[in-house]
Amino acid sequence: MKAFRRTLVAATLALVGIATAAAPAAAITGGEPDGNRHPNVGLILFYQPDGRFRCSATLVSPTVLITAAHCTTGTLGSTLVTFDSVIAEQPPSPFPAAADPSAGYTPEEITAAGYLSGTAYTHPEYSDFTDLANWNDVGVIVLDEPVTGITPATLAPTNYLDQFAQPVLNSTTFDVVGYGTEVRKPETGPQKPQPMSYPLIRRYTTSPGQKLTPQILQLNGNPNDTRGGGGTCFGDSGGPVFRNGYIVAVTSYGYTDNCRYLGGYQRVEIPVVQHWLADFV
Repeated sequence: MKAFRRTLVAATLALVGIATAAAPAAAITGGEPDGNRHPNVGLILFYQPDGRFRCSATLVSPTVLITAAHCTTGTLGSTLVTFDSVIAEQPPSPFPAAADPSAGYTPEEITAAGYLSGTAYTHPEYSDFTDLANWNDVGVIVLDEPVTGITPATLAPTNYLDQFAQPVLNSTTFDVVGYGTEVRKPETGPQKPQPMSYPLIRRYTTSPGQKLTPQILQLNGNPNDTRGGGGTCFGDSGGPVFRNGYIVAVTSYGYTDNCRYLGGYQRVEIPVVQHWLADFV
């Protein structure tokens, strides 16, 4: 999985460890276990040429999940999907390995293991973190079979976030959800807080607004900020940002490898994204 340029750190997480050199999307810092608060937020697992990775995604129709483009581009084979809130408290994870990692998962391997299978699609104008004016870090997973028993989340109306521009943004909090790494002190060794791959669970928190551009929403992910509970970290990539019950953005990037600063989120209520999503939802 490709890394962010310069200071940006993508929030994707390799299942066997954290891709700190720049793996798209991170895990929730601060916050708490989600339980069943957001049952339509799932974990996706997939192979790319450089390994197996996990991200987060949200069901927006019985057959479609929205996520980040860096969680879909270059996917080999099918994508595994689960909506289990608790995956594993301790290693190892229960996920199967592909018989041929160079080809990725087959639908049969995924369904035999008891999970959902889908196909990844990437926004055709995704810039791979090279053009802030045309970021378009959004993708979808189209499931082979529709999901039952889970109510899909609702996408925000067009340009919904415009009403929260400064000076309103700094006093507005957003809900973020994902399966990313928890930041805490390790049990042994240097006692510096760092992302931990386990427990592998769905978590949520709140983050205050910091900046809004035509493509990007930035939030303050510092858990010591009294205005919110924390932010996102490795593995949260593609996970939802909610405001008033609407999905307004998906987790895209962070600025540090300990996930305690600003987080960047791709807006999904802008026309260039919504027009593309209309082909799927």
